[in-house]
Amino acid sequence: MQSILDAINEWIKEILIGAINGNLSTMFGDVNEKVGTIANEVGQTPQGWNANIFSMIQTLSENVIVPIAGLVITYVLCYELISMVTEKNNMHDIETFMFFKWIFKAFVAVFIVTNTFNITMAVFDMAQHIVSGAAGVIGGDTNIDVAEALATMQEGLEDMEIPELLLLVLETSLVSLCMKIMSVLITVIL
Repeated sequence: MQSILDAINEWIKEILIGAINGNLSTMFGDVNEKVGTIANEVGQTPQGWNANIFSMIQTLSENVIVPIAGLVITYVLCYELISMVTEKNNMHDIETFMFFKWIFKAFVAVFIVTNTFNITMAVFDMAQHIVSGAAGVIGGDTNIDVAEALATMQEGLEDMEIPELLLLVLETSLVSLCMKIMSVLITVIL
């Protein structure tokens, strides 16, 4: 009678271990696939990702944001100039260096505002260069060897009892489901 119970126990353990291995191999395969997909998506420039949206953002930047920022800078610089002149007792004891400092501030502010889009694109281009340079490392070092990972865990799984294996099946199923949900969200966002 004990041998029948032991055989049933081993049969249930084999089913649970098979389910755990199936969940983990599916999850590791999905991770390997999505890492490559994400590396390709992140490595694109904004122009390559969606040219229509890129041109719309560029047009908005040049036709809406820069003029509004120009108005704000004009107001701030005029207010600062008026305050600077009236602060020194109506130009009786004024320093000419203050005007040079004000001209330099105005030059820097206008330069930054007019080149904001170019500066932003430089950041994207630099990031794209870094990601494309690291694409081999991202694809190679983050690739999970499914067979090796499962082989190292197999002995530990065989030592576990049925309740522990059942809990592990539930955990791996939940993590696998969460990974699939995250995968869909990442795919939709990118």
